[in-house]
Amino acid sequence: MATEGLDIKLPASLAAERQGDVAMLRLTRAHKRNALDDETIIGIDTFFTNLPDGIGAVLLAGEGEHFSAGLDLSELQERDVKQGIAHSGLWHRAFQKIQFGKVPTVAVLHGAVVGGGLELAAAAHVRVAERSAYYALPEGSRGIYVGGGGSVRLPRLIGVARMMDMMLTGRTYSAEEGQTMGLTTYLVEPGKGYAKGLELAHRIATNAPLSNFAVMQALPRIAESDPATGYAMEELMSAISQADPEAKARLKAFLEKRGPKVKRT
Repeated sequence: MATEGLDIKLPASLAAERQGDVAMLRLTRAHKRNALDDETIIGIDTFFTNLPDGIGAVLLAGEGEHFSAGLDLSELQERDVKQGIAHSGLWHRAFQKIQFGKVPTVAVLHGAVVGGGLELAAAAHVRVAERSAYYALPEGSRGIYVGGGGSVRLPRLIGVARMMDMMLTGRTYSAEEGQTMGLTTYLVEPGKGYAKGLELAHRIATNAPLSNFAVMQALPRIAESDPATGYAMEELMSAISQADPEAKARLKAFLEKRGPKVKRT
């Protein structure tokens, strides 16, 4: 399937294109290990805000040898407390556009997935790691603290104790360890991540849009609510999705043996 450009104005640190119903966003600061500066974060916000109609999923990846080595520390030198709060808020808004955006995002991870790069990856819905990937949160050794939503998202993936250990000791986890502890859900050989991520993104894009919406928007909130509230939200979301015309058409196709069956892969 051919790729084509996307009409979204982005900084030079990002590149976007589409392949059918999947949009691809790449970090292109390979010379800086894809460190995330303010311009890049604003560009990420712009991209996810302006996704065109017809896109059903996003693939997020990094060029060069690394996904992202995190925050561009050169931007921290002259920032006071007020500016620091605003800066963290900038990251929060951008990454919220990923986690609670229009469509699901698949992140492909390789090389350094460190600090803010790990926070960016955590905002995605599915994470594919190549065996070259490694994970770290070096903020403690640099006298700073996570500011891209890591305190919220990462403990839900790996637990408070493990994140605390990473920040206090500078511990680095391998791709295999990250897979075992829940940072990623797919592990592939070096050079195979992009193809696997694209395959998954295309598969996700074929789902009913309302079902994808429910998984992105309702599931995380249900999981964090008290049981009674969660059950009530699930009942509503289940009823709404079943009543959708596309769901009815898909169910009819399945019952008439025109739809795919679940098979072991």
